[in-house]
Amino acid sequence: MNSSVTTQRPVNRIASILAVSALALGLSACGKNEEPTVGQRLDSTVEKTEQAAADARAKTESAMNNAENKMEQSAANAEATARDATSTAKASIDDATITAKVNATLAKDPDLSALKINVDTVGGKVTLNGPAPTTVARDRAETLAKSVEGVTAVNNQLVVTAS
Repeated sequence: MNSSVTTQRPVNRIASILAVSALALGLSACGKNEEPTVGQRLDSTVEKTEQAAADARAKTESAMNNAENKMEQSAANAEATARDATSTAKASIDDATITAKVNATLAKDPDLSALKINVDTVGGKVTLNGPAPTTVARDRAETLAKSVEGVTAVNNQLVVTAS
């Protein structure tokens, strides 16, 4: 029995040494930084490229939205300016129309037709300048001017002159 115990101890001892050596080798391998494989490097590069593309896409979309908003605002401003210009032109035409109608109305009156009455219209407000033969004629000129469509007020500056 002695010989089997003696033979078994060296075998156990060798097995123990091999196990410890394998464990040490395994632990030392865990501490090493392994170089990534070509496939891992390729995957990492693809991932970085995809992220850069997503970032670029987001920036481009943001820039396009900003440009679109600016274009819409510019178009709205241009439209408002055009409307204002049209409104101003229309008001000028309306004032000219009112002036022409007041002149025509005054020309139909026998007492006022021979007079040189100056009619000016701004924003629907009519100003009468010139001579009037009587106070009654002066007042009638104002009444006739007020009767014209579009007239908002009359500033009667006609001066009664004795003949």
